[in-house]
Amino acid sequence: MAKVADKYLKVDPWAVIEEGFDPQRNRTSESIFSVGNEYMGVRGYAEEGYSGDSLLGSYFSGLHEQQEIGNHYKGMIRSLRYMVNAVDWLHTRLMVDGEQLDLARSKITDYSRRLDFRTGTYRRELIWLLDSGKRLRLTFIRLVSMTHAHLGLQQVRFEPLNFSGDVEICTGLDFGIIHEERGQSMWRSLRSGVEGNVSAIMASTLNTGNKLFSGFVLHSSQELHTEKVERDRYIGQAFKLQLTQGGMASYTKLAVHCIDIDASRKEDELWREGLRLAAGASELNEAEIFAAQSAYWTEIWETSDILIEGDPENQQGIRFCIFQLYQTYHGDHPGYNIGAKGLTGEAYRGLAFWDTESYCLPFYIFNNPKAAKSLLEFRYKTLPEAMDRAREVDCEGAFYPIATINGTESCDLWQHSNLQLHVGTAVSYGIWHYVKNTGDRAFLYSKGAEMLIQISRFYATRGQWGQRSGEYGYFGVMGPDEFQLMVNNNCYINLMAKKLFEFTLETIAEMETLVPDAYTALLKKTGLIPEELADWGNKAGHMRIPHDQVTGVYEEHDGYFDMPYIDIHSIPVTDFPLYSNWSYDRLYRYDMIKQPDVLMFMFLYNGEFSREAKLANYEYYEPRCIHESSLSPSIHSILASEIGKYEEAYHFFEFATRLDLDNYNRNTREGLHTTSIAAAWMNIVYGFGGMRSDGECLSFRPTLPKRWTSYHFRVKYAGVLLRIEVDRNHVCFTALRGGRANIMVYGQQIIVDATGTKLPLGGGMMT
Repeated sequence: MAKVADKYLKVDPWAVIEEGFDPQRNRTSESIFSVGNEYMGVRGYAEEGYSGDSLLGSYFSGLHEQQEIGNHYKGMIRSLRYMVNAVDWLHTRLMVDGEQLDLARSKITDYSRRLDFRTGTYRRELIWLLDSGKRLRLTFIRLVSMTHAHLGLQQVRFEPLNFSGDVEICTGLDFGIIHEERGQSMWRSLRSGVEGNVSAIMASTLNTGNKLFSGFVLHSSQELHTEKVERDRYIGQAFKLQLTQGGMASYTKLAVHCIDIDASRKEDELWREGLRLAAGASELNEAEIFAAQSAYWTEIWETSDILIEGDPENQQGIRFCIFQLYQTYHGDHPGYNIGAKGLTGEAYRGLAFWDTESYCLPFYIFNNPKAAKSLLEFRYKTLPEAMDRAREVDCEGAFYPIATINGTESCDLWQHSNLQLHVGTAVSYGIWHYVKNTGDRAFLYSKGAEMLIQISRFYATRGQWGQRSGEYGYFGVMGPDEFQLMVNNNCYINLMAKKLFEFTLETIAEMETLVPDAYTALLKKTGLIPEELADWGNKAGHMRIPHDQVTGVYEEHDGYFDMPYIDIHSIPVTDFPLYSNWSYDRLYRYDMIKQPDVLMFMFLYNGEFSREAKLANYEYYEPRCIHESSLSPSIHSILASEIGKYEEAYHFFEFATRLDLDNYNRNTREGLHTTSIAAAWMNIVYGFGGMRSDGECLSFRPTLPKRWTSYHFRVKYAGVLLRIEVDRNHVCFTALRGGRANIMVYGQQIIVDATGTKLPLGGGMMT
């Protein structure tokens, strides 16, 4: 079952570099070389047109389409939403002497591309060998602005190596882009035209009526004589550039996009708003755009960089992860969420899962608290949809969906959408985790408390009392381990629901004492009554937590210990992935688990379990886990490091940062594993750094992998930017900004300030 790397990229600490064009890896590279800025993202496809295998993908956060699925049973969804492939704003066609550039047909040499982490730019170069014997060097540069959310830049440079002459160019905006899963464009054109120097088009999705305005202006090293090209769902400009041997000509396309998801603006209003933004973009200086992009990324690396000495591949890998996390999300647009593939592909339909709060949120809490709050704002914004969903399944309160883009449930597998209850507890944990480590009680007292009440109402009406045990629990469920279907009293769900009730009660009591006016307003808004509080306390106090007192092992669900055992190492590697090679019902017959379930809650509430308990449960469940989820190895690595299984910890970590770069799962072509990328960050910070964020204060127990000579990382905590440096002998904590912080290191409380504190590495221990 060992994962095998497909290594073809050059190792560089600050960039991803591909040398030579490989059609077999083209889709994989398109994912890896994606650029985005939270508002929009675009895959690394060839803008000049490529007739080979490609996923031409352009995506905007929140833009979605709808598909009817026709379920007839109450509580099962009847339609689903998905992220829609949008406008090809890079659309370009190049022709010299009647020959059009197409990497699938044209002769090329000296092909390379580079995604630079320090400048946030994508650069592709090649020499086009024309049939006439002419040689033309082409450079394509693109960026999606991190400082102007609506702006994308494309620049094309031409260097004729052995001739002078013209190149014919057509560049435009194409809404005819194919959504691959549906096999068609999902757009209808509403309006297009040229106003001043802006070429613009506006289109609407076929079913949901989401609207997108796109417009562009051209800058060039030469005076351009353009001719409008207009057809259904397309607007563009055709022109020529004069090329002189030994010289360089270029043009730059500044494209601006403006979306309307909620139909809050009339068509004419959106058109005018888009034109205004495009006109503003035309005044921008390209050099200033590049400089602003570089400055943005300079600040990111000053606060979020992880430096690894002695391991160039993981150095590149973790910076790629951090780079993609900031490209995907940075909190400038409250109400957005993070899809499992970010904005890099159509797999998982662009939907957000519980991964957001469980795996992504920690990265943002300790690197960009504004973004962390924004993620929680999405859950508050979609609270009404969660409450509607609860009513659909005969419950009260809020039932958050397992997969969503706009707050409605979009998982068409009923066993997941109806039985996986743990999203709500992930949201409540996210609120608790965020407030604990940022101190943002204003959010807790306003939006957080309201969500907690409605989530608690759902868990209070979805559970039942066992007729023999007399304990409260959840029947007919599926936990994080998706290989156990329709089970009773999943330990993870029960324990997390218990913690939810307790946190909700603590929050309400705190508000009554500290913020009585907000408390009164909350009671009025939610209709909360004392009987509900008593009920939640009673259910928390009598929650069933399956546990073997002799072995110390928590039973994943009632009856799990009696399930047939299967040696997962006896399963032929050709059977993986099991979803594709085993009949669906066969998955549920054994004690084999897909991903951590019991171990997951031991990570989330780490401080509440002894080392002995973690060891016992790790040794029981690890041999039964096949890691069919890319999120799984990181949690195992973190816990293995904590209990002293250092080699095992590193083994689980080995491909974490390079899961996509080296295409370990052979599916990078579908898009990046964005939530797994966040898990790779956790693997270093929580694993080797030994950070724990569930206690009274932030704590650390750093270790050093044998293969590394040193590493350092940075986290923001309570307004202080901390740098943690680890080498073979020492660990040093320094407050770089924001004053000083109280933290725990190896169980001892210390105060960290700008002067720094140096301690022996684990009392002289090296792992």
